[in-house]
Amino acid sequence: MVENNTNAVILLGTLKNTDLSNTEVLCEFFAERAAKEGLSCEIVKLVDRNIAPGTYSDMGSGDEWPKILQKVLAAGVVIFATPVWWGGHSSEIQRVIERLDEIHDKILEGEKSALEGKAGGVIVTGDSDGAQHIIGNVGNFFNAVGLLFPPFATLSVFSEKLKKGAKTSREELLKVYEKDYGKTADKMLMQLLKHAARGD
Repeated sequence: MVENNTNAVILLGTLKNTDLSNTEVLCEFFAERAAKEGLSCEIVKLVDRNIAPGTYSDMGSGDEWPKILQKVLAAGVVIFATPVWWGGHSSEIQRVIERLDEIHDKILEGEKSALEGKAGGVIVTGDSDGAQHIIGNVGNFFNAVGLLFPPFATLSVFSEKLKKGAKTSREELLKVYEKDYGKTADKMLMQLLKHAARGD
């Protein structure tokens, strides 16, 4: 076990708020493995939150983003999790990027990034080409806002059981993830722990 007191926030960009979400189950799978290594993960399901459109950290009355942002700022590890939609990340993840734009603006003004020293990771469900595109875009964004993006800090999965409309269950998905992606998840976890602990 890696000795650390790091915590992580997983920003879950599924568009499903009632049906079984492959991406949500994958996040739970990763969080369970992380807990065994001392990394506590909080999954924030964005579609269930009232996140106002905009590019500022606080968009006023009823906006739940400021509370989510506090979780992000308090975490040592920040993970974006999304399904592939039309080759790209979900609209929920895009909204996160937009709402973090104020941090980027402050960096351009010469301020230190509020995200500096945190490690970033990406979790994706869907086709491999879409996953590569998402990882490239999100990695570029991490770089722009000061999040460290270590090598191997991604977990992208594809299975017949993940196809849109495929009938499956949480238990079946967990079996697929354990069998085919357990080692990849562990490598991602070790990289995030190593770099978050160093704060570099």
